[in-house]
Amino acid sequence: MDYYTLVFGSILVLSLLYILAKLSSRGTKKLPPGPSPWPVIGNIHLLGAKPHISMANLAKIYGPIMSLKLGQLTTVVISSSSMVKQVLKYQDQDFSGRFVPGAVRAHKYSKFSMPWSPICPQWRMLRKIMNTNIISSNRLDANQHLRSQKVKELIAYCAKCCQEGEAVDVGQASFKANLNLVSNTLFSKDLADPFSDSKVELKEVLSDILAEIGKPNLVDFYPILEKIDLQGIRRRTTIHVDKLFELFDDLINDRLEEKKKGSSEKSDALEMFLTINEENPEEIDHNHIKSLFLDLFLGATDTTTSTVEWAMAEMLKQPEIMKRAQAELAEIIGKGKSIEEVDASRLLYMQCIIKETFRMHPPASLIPRSVQQDVELCDYVIPKGSQVLVNVWAIGRDITFWEDPLVFKPERFWSLDMDVRGQDFDLIPFSAGRRICPGYPLALRVIPVILGSLLNSFNWKLEADIEPKDLDMEEKFGLTLAKAHPVRAIPSPL
Repeated sequence: MDYYTLVFGSILVLSLLYILAKLSSRGTKKLPPGPSPWPVIGNIHLLGAKPHISMANLAKIYGPIMSLKLGQLTTVVISSSSMVKQVLKYQDQDFSGRFVPGAVRAHKYSKFSMPWSPICPQWRMLRKIMNTNIISSNRLDANQHLRSQKVKELIAYCAKCCQEGEAVDVGQASFKANLNLVSNTLFSKDLADPFSDSKVELKEVLSDILAEIGKPNLVDFYPILEKIDLQGIRRRTTIHVDKLFELFDDLINDRLEEKKKGSSEKSDALEMFLTINEENPEEIDHNHIKSLFLDLFLGATDTTTSTVEWAMAEMLKQPEIMKRAQAELAEIIGKGKSIEEVDASRLLYMQCIIKETFRMHPPASLIPRSVQQDVELCDYVIPKGSQVLVNVWAIGRDITFWEDPLVFKPERFWSLDMDVRGQDFDLIPFSAGRRICPGYPLALRVIPVILGSLLNSFNWKLEADIEPKDLDMEEKFGLTLAKAHPVRAIPSPL
């Protein structure tokens, strides 16, 4: 292709996109306020590398309900708790759609996934299967011994590092514990060596999937480009999902062989899913099972790990908070003693630390929804097909509600009777309404036990004599809000 053909073709495509953008913008006089869009690109140039921060800054100008034009895609951003309450409580049904990014269509993942399905019979069926077989109180109670064992292995690994004077990569070590916790719940098997210092490829794979899904994608802004995949996001996501689906296929086939031989006596989630498949094959097939596994790995490993890592980072940055948490543990549990899930409710300061971590570092900074028809919201009209983003990150830093919002201050929750289960809209780390994250009961059991065990077993300091004030707290934007640089800390005896 010669230079002039390329230039002419580019001009033609841009002109077509501009015409489409103009046509799609007609009749939007009642849209919420927002910045004036540029021809063709709309407001894409305003997103930057960290859209949650860019959108929070724009909301200070245009208000708590704001519209952006991202190419052809109308996007409404909600940035206040009162407006979120209207959207996720009073009008939850209107806003219960799920905008499906192009990356999630890789390997037809979105077709069989529960989080990415529309509210429909399949979604209700998958949610029921998930609730009944994995995250019901009875199932969580039955698997508590597995979680306890994985936390003990984490502490044993940290004890090894303590003896050798080696630093612990807090995120990596916590991820291994969470990965094995989930993998044992699903198919009675460890997927990582808890005593190895080596990186876990699955962590990289899961993190890469979340990063790709979270990236601004031209395919989402210009559906006409869907088959082109200009940025290669769908291609890379397909490669990552492939690796996990191959693993799940092997595990499923191995279990089917065991069942044929009559040697399978396990009672894990895989066994239950296969039984449902045998009895009611129209309900779920192997594609559903693999997608449910991927949903659980994405939701229960990376997000929980990120919360533990952020909490440890904040306490390493303010050692007095860590000392106060350790004092509470010594008084309530006993210094150096094991922590069980039933103890979490008695550790009031620990609960404050976790809530403050959720406020400043929510697992998902932007909660995506969509509308399937024109919806009225506070005298505005949200057009059919619009993407709706709840900026949880911005709500956690709303100066009109939070005093000193940029300061990590767990004590603020002593006087705030606030829950994280979707009822208090100033703090919704797991979203709210019918689309609330189904895995939050597991997260709320695991996080305090891991965090409390790390603090009640060792003292911690940053490696290489890094001063607390110099600890890097940069975020890495994706579907989850991870820490850009790992926290490495040296454990020592209490």
